[in-house]
Amino acid sequence: MSHKHPYVSEKNEGKPLFEWGVLIVVIIAAVLAGFGYTMAATAVFAATAIITGLIRLIFKDRSPWKIRSVGFDAFIGIALGIGLLVVYFSIQLMM
Repeated sequence: MSHKHPYVSEKNEGKPLFEWGVLIVVIIAAVLAGFGYTMAATAVFAATAIITGLIRLIFKDRSPWKIRSVGFDAFIGIALGIGLLVVYFSIQLMM
């Protein structure tokens, strides 16, 4: 029996070690934010999002970071990172 639909099981996508690494970086950024280092936390969140988007774009199907399609993952990661930086700095300019 062949499958004509995409897998939705996580065991067929991504690499758990890489995903745990991303989680650790996000926790570090959250701790930074909790201690009041919002610029550093925003930079870490943004860099993580952009790097995971670029990894997905460069490595395509061999990427350790997979959520949906290559285009979707790359766009969301890079756009989220840039968007976080734009929002952070625009709020700083208003103060």
